[in-house]
This record gives sequence, structure tokens and C-alpha cells, in this order.
Amino acid sequence: MLIARPTSDEYAPSYATYIDAVSQPDVLASLKAQKQSTAQLLAGLNDAQAAFRYAPGKWTLREVIGHLADSERIFSYRLLRIARGDATPLAGFEENDYVPAGQFERRTLASVAAEFAAVRDASLALLQGLDPEAFARRGTASGKPVTARALAFIIAGHEKHHLGVIRERYLK
Repeated sequence: MLIARPTSDEYAPSYATYIDAVSQPDVLASLKAQKQSTAQLLAGLNDAQAAFRYAPGKWTLREVIGHLADSERIFSYRLLRIARGDATPLAGFEENDYVPAGQFERRTLASVAAEFAAVRDASLALLQGLDPEAFARRGTASGKPVTARALAFIIAGHEKHHLGVIRERYLK
């Protein structure tokens, strides 16, 4: 099943960067490929590399992966609610509060990476079980309109964004 690319009226302008970052027309294939490539990248790193901050006050690489897991859970939850026709407005979240509360630095990189992979598996299972009508449903998240389809692309684009930052700022 090919999930159609969302149109600009299906998401807030602030998410355009993430959606535009998904170059493949098949977002499911993109999400599956990301799972593999991210796991490979992280498997080649040690815990000292995972504790690196590229500047004072920035997250460690391990915290970035924890952030990806938390964010994907939230985006997937929003996608689930909207896809099921729940019209209840969904609250936003403050990523800068979640990361310290996640205490990712107390864990190994392998543990955080495994959690992220499990979250991705759950997201893929959800997406693969939806029909085309569910992807077109609209809801409100963080005070802005969004479709289930747009959330699938946001998940993929958000990871792509952060993996680019990891490659450029953490692994150079």
C-alpha cells in the first residue's frame, strides 16, 4: 500500500521541513530502510561516542536517540487517535522537558537503540494495519490541523533530520 504524500493543508508549516525531507514516494519503505540504517549506524558506536555533546547544553548522541523514540511514540499516538476518528484535540509536548526526564544517560546506547527499534516496529505495525480512509482523517495536534498521513511523513522526516545532525555534528 502506498501512502499518498500529504498536501500542504494537512499539516502546520513548521512540519514542512520534515515532510519535504522524505524523498521516497513510499513512506513505509522509507521507515523500514531507516530502521535498518539507523540500527547499523548505532551498532558501530560505543558508549563514549554516545555520551558526546557537540556543544555545551546540547543533547548527547544517546539523548538524541532517546528523543527520537519519545517523539515517534507521540507522533504515532497522534496518528492512531486521528486515524481512528478521534476528534479530541491533542496536546503538544515539550521535547526539552522529555529528554532530561528520560534519563537516557543512565543507560547504554544499545539499550536506547533497542527501545527506538521497538518503537519503530510498533509504528510500522500500526501503519500497515490502516486503510486509505484512515490516512486521510484529520485531527488537531498542538493546536494545528494534521492528518494521519502527514504524521507518517513527519515521523520519517524527523528521524532523517536528526540523523543528519548526528552525522554532521556528532560523528565528524
